[in-house]
This record gives sequence, C-alpha cells and structure tokens, in this order.
Amino acid sequence: MTEEERIELANLLFPNIDKTRDYYEDKYPKRNLSEEAMVTRYGPSPTGFVHLGNLLSAFADMVYAKQTGGSFFLRIEDTDQKRMVDGGIDNIVSVLHDFDILPNEGYSFGGEYGPYQQSERTEIYQTYVKDLIVKGLAYPCFMTEEEIAEIKEEQEINKTKIGIYGVYAQDRDLSLEEVKEHLNNGDEYVIRLKSPGDAKKEIEVVDCIKGKMKFPEHDVDTILLKKDGTPTYHFAHAIDDHLMHTTHVIRGDEWVSSLPLHVQLFEILGFEPVKYAHIAPITIKDQETGNIRKISKRKDPWFGVKYYDENGIPIEALHLYLATITNTNFEEWYLSNSDKDITDFEFSFDKQAIGGTSFDEAKLINLCKTYFSRKSGEEVYNETLNWAKKHDEEYAKLLEDNKDDMIKFLSIEKDGPRPRKDISKYSEVKEEFSYAIDSLFKKENYSKNESEKEYDIDLVLDYVNNHLNLDCDNEEWFNGVREFASSNGYAASPKDYKKNPDDYKGHVGDICEAIRVMVTGRLKSPDLFSIMKILGKDRILKRIDLYKNR
Repeated sequence: MTEEERIELANLLFPNIDKTRDYYEDKYPKRNLSEEAMVTRYGPSPTGFVHLGNLLSAFADMVYAKQTGGSFFLRIEDTDQKRMVDGGIDNIVSVLHDFDILPNEGYSFGGEYGPYQQSERTEIYQTYVKDLIVKGLAYPCFMTEEEIAEIKEEQEINKTKIGIYGVYAQDRDLSLEEVKEHLNNGDEYVIRLKSPGDAKKEIEVVDCIKGKMKFPEHDVDTILLKKDGTPTYHFAHAIDDHLMHTTHVIRGDEWVSSLPLHVQLFEILGFEPVKYAHIAPITIKDQETGNIRKISKRKDPWFGVKYYDENGIPIEALHLYLATITNTNFEEWYLSNSDKDITDFEFSFDKQAIGGTSFDEAKLINLCKTYFSRKSGEEVYNETLNWAKKHDEEYAKLLEDNKDDMIKFLSIEKDGPRPRKDISKYSEVKEEFSYAIDSLFKKENYSKNESEKEYDIDLVLDYVNNHLNLDCDNEEWFNGVREFASSNGYAASPKDYKKNPDDYKGHVGDICEAIRVMVTGRLKSPDLFSIMKILGKDRILKRIDLYKNR
C-alpha cells in the first residue's frame, strides 16, 4: 500500500481515534528523577491469587526503587478478561497492604501516569497501533480460527516453528480494496505486528541478573490487538512501560523467552528500551521424589501468602527472608549487624541468584527468631496482640487482661549480649509462654512438658516458704539456692556432684529444675528467677499445689 492508502486504512479501522502519539508523549512527560533512580512496576494479572513468587517480585521492585530514590508503582494488567477471577484486583491491593509492600503510586495509590489499569487504557493502545498501520508496521488479519488451526497442524507435522509468519502470514500484504471487502462482509479481524525479524539472525540482550543472552530475532507476526480491540499483554506492557517511564522490569524468568518480541516491540515503536532483570524461580526439594522442582500451590503450604499471616510469621521477618532470596549476601550481613535493619542494606543485581533459589524453611525460622530477639518485650506483646485479635480472639482478651505481666515475661533475657531466641511466630507465644497467664496454666501443662523424674515437693515447699527471697538480684538469689542445696544434702555445683556422686542426693541444678518444672510446667524456660519475681510467692505456691495434685 502507498502511504495515502495506509492513512486511509488507519482511519477506516480506527475512526474514533483522533489523538496522536505526540498527545500521549506530552501527557506523560519524563519523570523528574536522577539518572540513578529506578522506576519499577509490579504488574500482576488478576487471574489468580497472590503467591510467594509474586511477593518476591513486588518486594524486589520496592527495595530497588526505594534505595535509588526512584518510584515503585502498581499496574493492574487485566488484558486477559476471560481469565479474571472475582475479587482478584482487591486481593492484590489487600495483600500489598497486609505485607507492607507499598507502591508510592499506581492503582488505588494515585499518581500522574494513570490510569494504572490496562483495561482503562484501550484508547492509548489503539492510538499507537493506528500509527503503526500508517507506517506499514502492522496490519489487519482476517484469518479464521479454523485456518490458524490448520496452519498449526501443518507446522506440527513438519516440526517447524508454530505461529503466523512468512508464507503462513496470509493477510500480511492485502490491498486496501481487499481489506475493505473483508470489512464490508463483516469479517472479524485482529491487528498483527508486521515483524521485520529474521530468525536466522541473532540479537543480544543484557539482563541485569543473568548477564548477556543471545536469541534468534523475533519473526512472528504477533497479535497486537484482539478482535474486541483490546491489546495483548505483550503490546500493552511496551506502551505502558514507555509512557510510565519504567526503567527496570523485574519479573520471573518464565518471561525470558518473550525477550526477543519485547525488544523488537520497543525498537519498532521507537522507544528507549527498558532494562530487564529476570528472577530465578523459587524451588524446593520434593519430599517424595527427592527432585528439585518449582514451589507449588498444590503441594507446598508456603506457596500461598495466607500461610504467613495465619501462622503468625512477622511481616518484617518475611521481608528479611525475601531479602535473602533477592541478594545472596543479605543473610550474613543481617546476622552480623544487630544494630541495623533492612533499609540499611544496599541491594544489587550482581548479588542475585541466577539459578533457582531453594525455599529454606529452616532459614526462614532462624530469621524469624533473630527478628524476635531484637524486639523489645513490649513490641513483641503489641505485635502478638494484633495478630491474636485477628486469629485468636480468646487469647487476645487474655493478653489484654494480663498486659503488664506479659510484657515483663516477654522482656526476660532481652538486654544481654545473646538475647534469647525461643519464638519464631506469633502463634507460638501462647504455648511458649503458657506459664505466664494463670487461667491457661492447667494440670495438663505438667504432663506435656515435665520429665519423668519424681521431684521432692516438700523440699521445694520448704525452700519457697522459708528461704526464697525475691527482693534481690539474680546472683544473690542463686547463691541462696546453693546454700539451701548444701544444707539439704545436695552439692552446691554440678562439678562437685560429679566428683563424688555418692556423697550427695543431687546438685543445685536438680533443685532449680524441680522449681522450674513446678512453676512453669517445663524443663526449659527463660531465666527462672525473673519468672518467679513476676509471679510472686503466692502464685508460685499455687503452682506447686497444682503440681502436687496433678
């Protein structure tokens, strides 16, 4: 076609599009940011519900934009209307809020580069397609589904590449009159890219994570607009990333195979290319086969984001775990810098795993324990209460009624060089501190946690009634226990007992163990004296009586 014919065709196909590319280029001017600033986007499709891989991608978008003084935005990519699920968009926004991965602009967050929902940007896409038709870079294709199916069958038989290209692109060079005839007949059509690619040639793409990669040029006449005039994902993302001035597209490496097409679209449209960073998939060792596979919604509870909320994994701790996946050197840095938090760490694509990243529950739990160890007792109390209000209302009420004591219990052994690491989830506080609330402390506490030893109840009662002093420090208290032990036939230290076991009934540790079991219902607990000071003598005696009548 001549240029005049292409202009006529463009107006014939898009009679209602009266704006030009220049209009949108002016409407969405370049951002006023430094050269180093990254503009990233989380572009989920509301065709399912958010999983761990989605969170990882959004987290990476957030930290890279934040540390460079850039912008992180949310764009809803709903071009595939048929696969959308009810509540999908609301779920995306809700999860981002729940997990504190918050864009500074985008859908539901506002901003100057909206609308941030692709279904509301159809006119923009059609404007750019109209321009491509004028330039001879796109064309209407009237091929039926049956014709395309026959071509695919032939290609499969001949073991050639599947798609509409070369001799298979039957409508690529239709004349204006032929197009008009189809339109007059009411024939349905899509708009295809008139690809200039040659599969015998190679392109080189430098990925921020994977480095240099080579691919055959893209030569398929990919669909740009579907029959209803809405765009395909590939075309929409190129227009949007250009107009929203995205600098870095961080996404799962299942998109690597699309790079030749995406690079070509940017070139044909005359856009400055974005930088791509493809994240390795999260993998896991299959318990049945022993093989490494991608993490799965069907097999792995950790895949769905509900797991983390329901089990009480702190949001900040999950961020720490996502950071270890994002950069391989993060965990060592975090564990070595107790006075710093995630915002002090400098993320780098150079430190991002190229191959699959194995999901490591033990690492997640260890990071959670470290997180809790660095929180004050009051912070742990407040966070646990907020979680319990959502998931265990009865326990939340008990926490509120016993606030002062709970904060004291949760504060034990927090100030030393090695703060204790006894909890990894909010859901564990109830069990781990079962001795902290009298109404939860039942006879069953003993059967669950005590050893099979027979403890001398009268000896413990004698000590508590006649020798226990809670108005002193820990060292003075323990010296008093040692004296009591010596006066009752027990060695003042395990070392003395080990030298001459026949001379003693036991050692001071045995007495402390007996007290601990009767007071807490467990063999291990935070500092015993601190627990007894919070309980007071009357409550201690009630615990001993409960143990006696268990």
